[in-house]
Order: sequence, then C-alpha cells, then structure tokens
Amino acid sequence: MRATDPRPVLHSRSLERRRMPSGLIALALGGFGIGLTEFLIAGLLPQVASSLAVSEAAAGWLISGYALSVAIGAIALTAATTRLPRKQVLVGLVALFVIGNLLSALAPNYQVMLLGRVVAALCHGSFFGIGSLVARGLVAPERKSRAVAVMFAGLTLANVLGVPFGALVGERWGWRAAFWAVTAIGVLALAGIAALVPARPTEAGPAPTPAADLRAQFRAFRSWQVWLTLTATGLGYGGMFGAFSYIAYTFTEVGGFSSADVAWLLMVYGVGLVAGNLIGGRAADQDRDRALVLALLGLTVTLAVFGLLAASPTASVFLVFLMGLFGFAAVPGMITRVTDVAHGAALAASANVSASNVGNALGAWLGGLAISAGLGYTAPLYVGAGITLIAVLVMAVAAHQARRH
Repeated sequence: MRATDPRPVLHSRSLERRRMPSGLIALALGGFGIGLTEFLIAGLLPQVASSLAVSEAAAGWLISGYALSVAIGAIALTAATTRLPRKQVLVGLVALFVIGNLLSALAPNYQVMLLGRVVAALCHGSFFGIGSLVARGLVAPERKSRAVAVMFAGLTLANVLGVPFGALVGERWGWRAAFWAVTAIGVLALAGIAALVPARPTEAGPAPTPAADLRAQFRAFRSWQVWLTLTATGLGYGGMFGAFSYIAYTFTEVGGFSSADVAWLLMVYGVGLVAGNLIGGRAADQDRDRALVLALLGLTVTLAVFGLLAASPTASVFLVFLMGLFGFAAVPGMITRVTDVAHGAALAASANVSASNVGNALGAWLGGLAISAGLGYTAPLYVGAGITLIAVLVMAVAAHQARRH
C-alpha cells in the first residue's frame, strides 16, 4: 500500500495560516466603530452645543472627557476583567460601546450626552489592548504584527472618515443620526465578534502565557522592557499629536491654504495613517525593533523638515502624508512588543493605549505652550520632532538591552 503524500495536507495548512481569519474582520469593524465615535464629534460640536444649549467650552468636554475616560478605562476595565475569557470580555466591551452611543443618540440634555460619551470611551483602551492579544492569537506567530495592523486598520480608516462622516450625516439628518449610525455599526461588530472570534484563539507555536490573576498582571510591570516600550509609545504619539493638534493653523497661517482646504489635507494625513499601519505591521514581523526605531526616526525627520518647508503648499501635502505614515507605522510593533516583553499580560497591552493618550495630551500641551510663547505656528512641528527624537533614543536603548539579554 502506497503511503499517503503529506504535501497536499501541509500546503492546505500553510494556506490556512496565511488566509486572513474572519474574526480579524470583526475586530477591525469594532475598531472602526470605536474610532468613529472618537473622531466624528469634532464635526458635530457646533450642532450639539446649539441643540443642547451649552457653550462651546462645555461642548469641548465631549472630546476631552472622552480622552480622559479612555486613559482610565484602559487600565480599570482590563484589571477588573483579567480572570474572564477574552472573547467574553470583548463582547462585553462592545456592548458597553453600544450602550454609550445609544445614550448619546437619545440624550435629552447635556449631562446624559456627556455620560454617553464617557460610557462609550471606557471600552476604548481595553478593546484595543485585549483585542490585539486576540488578533495575534488568530494567526501564526510570524504574522502577529500584521494581524494587529489589520485590527487597527479599522481605527485608521475611522481617522480618515470620522470628521467628514460626522459633518455630512449631521448636516443632512442631524447630529443624533450620526450616533444612531455608530450604534448600528457597534451592533454589527458585536454580532461579528460573537459569531466569528473563536473562544480560545491560539498562536501556532510557542506563545506568551496569559497571566492568571491581577497580581500576576501587575508583575509584568517589573520589567524595564515594558516601561521602555510604554515610554517610547507615549513619546512617539506625543511627538505626532503635538504637531497634529495645531496642524490646521500651520496650513492656514503658514502654508497659505484656505480653511476649506483643511478637510482634504486631513484626509491626506489619514491615508498616510492607513498606509503606515499596514506597512509597519509587515515590517515589524521581519525585524520589529529595527522597524520601530526607523519609524520613529522617520517621523522625527519628517516633522523637522515640515517645520522648515511649511510655507510651501506642495511640500506640506507630501509631508503631512509622511507624518501620518511614519506616525502610525510604529503602532502594531509597539503593541506586539509590549505584550511579548510582558509575557502576554493584557494589562500591559491596555497600558500601551493609555500611554498613547497620555502622550497625546503631553504633546498637545507642549505644542500649545510653544505657540503661546510667540514661537509661531511651525513651533509645534519642532516640538514634536524633539519629543519623537527622545522616543528614538528610548527605543534604541530598549532594542540594545533586548539584544544583550
């Protein structure tokens, strides 16, 4: 009797490992909905303030309150759910997201609207932290950063579409319709994750052992590699958003663009985010630390050159694309790196999201100080370059120590 040829079976398994799991699509849809919730409010603030009879400053809390809740919720909810199966946690987080947006859509007054924003934001950090661990468990180990990039593709796409989506829907059907639309997306994501994400995703080959209790989760933070990675994440985000927070002023006051041009220029930036996320995920699977150092270095150079050439409209379009590309190219690698050095602790993955939000606030604050000091509207670009240069040095130290050990 002739032995069965194992090659077709091996080939089938290879194809299975390379095909994008449907669970990743469900996670990306969840990321898209959460990203829309974060970004669309910027295009709706005037309508919301008028409808709920509050000042512009009070309406601004719908943005800053959301960001604060993201930073707190990322740690608090991950810590509270550490003993639960990750799929159940993800389903619960998306359900919380749906409830929050439903509250916003139905809000009879400002207080309920703010509550809805806070509730929706609580799931943000934990979803991306825990979801990234689930995403990498759906593919072979050599494709883990690309899997995280696919999940984050929903967030980057929301960055491109969020503000124009909110403005368009709000103008045609009112601001509540935008929140009804996001609620519907959340329901679809909830159904997709429940149906398509396996209960126990496992990486092919050796994988980090998930911590079994909260004490073990916190033990992961004894590692200097965890802290170096979180610091590099915060500084990398801080450099990019320190510049991005004031980019509209740079375009109009320095580059000579009109206010109407800002929307499509921000879409160019968003396209750079999408490209950088996918390229960065692939590069991180080849040589992660090298890819991270190069991405942060590329962002540093881009911001510095942008400051020099901001008066040129042509250069500004090209450089804002590169700003998005290099700015997000480090994200998939940072997520997989912090979870690897933390031995799979979900709390470390969520802390990475918190670090990015802290970096956002730090960068925006320092950029604002530079403008207030009379240094002009290119100053946030140079401030961002300085912050990101420190991130390069931190990441280089982390990579050097990792090679030594």
